[in-house]
Amino acid sequence: MVAVAVSLLGVRRLCRVLLFLSQFYILSGGGSLNLDLSQPLAQSIKDPGPTRTFTVVPRAAESTDIPPYVMKCPSNGLCSRLPADCVECKTNFSCVYGKPVTFDCTVKPSVTCVDQDFKSQKNFVINMTCRFCWQLPETDYECSNSTSCMTVSCPRQRYTANCTVRDHIHCLGNRTFPKMLYCNWTGGYKWSTALALSPVCCCSITLGGFGADRFYLGQWREGLGKLFSFGGLGIWTLIDVLLIGVGYVGPADGSLYI
Repeated sequence: MVAVAVSLLGVRRLCRVLLFLSQFYILSGGGSLNLDLSQPLAQSIKDPGPTRTFTVVPRAAESTDIPPYVMKCPSNGLCSRLPADCVECKTNFSCVYGKPVTFDCTVKPSVTCVDQDFKSQKNFVINMTCRFCWQLPETDYECSNSTSCMTVSCPRQRYTANCTVRDHIHCLGNRTFPKMLYCNWTGGYKWSTALALSPVCCCSITLGGFGADRFYLGQWREGLGKLFSFGGLGIWTLIDVLLIGVGYVGPADGSLYI
């Protein structure tokens, strides 16, 4: 019995030694080994691998802008009556001036028109008179007005105006052109009022003698002269009646009477 007890005690001590060695192995060498083995696994999990980059190319937006000339073009109207801004014509500058001529025309994009049978049409023939735009009558174009030139002057002044052909008129060359025109504008002065302020008879002799007509026309220097000279003792007043009556004396701003 004693031998058995001694052997059991030896086995128990051996188990304790083995347990101690195993724990020491885990804490020293075995733990670091397990940690090193776990690092590649963690790295493989965190590494997403090669990244693919996708470039998104935006699709070209379809233009929905309406050309400005479309507003001048009547829809489903006769092609031969379209304004000049709505068509493109193959003109020939070698035609005879003043003679009738025909040109082949094509409607511009976004413009719809029909022929005499109300069928859709793109190509058509237009009839016109062979002449340049600046050779048109004055009723076929519009020009800018000038308010800086003198309308009442001798000789009569001219100014350079920018003229534009009306939409329904067809002609050769540029539809906008410069032209020398006579000064023709008004500042709101009435000829009848100016004449009524300068008579030498009735009750208005006092107003005319004190230069009321000149003050009305904006000529304050002449008005002061008449005021302090009592109308040049009536002579200046009489002369102004004649000058205003024939239209030689006008508003100081150079405009025409209304």
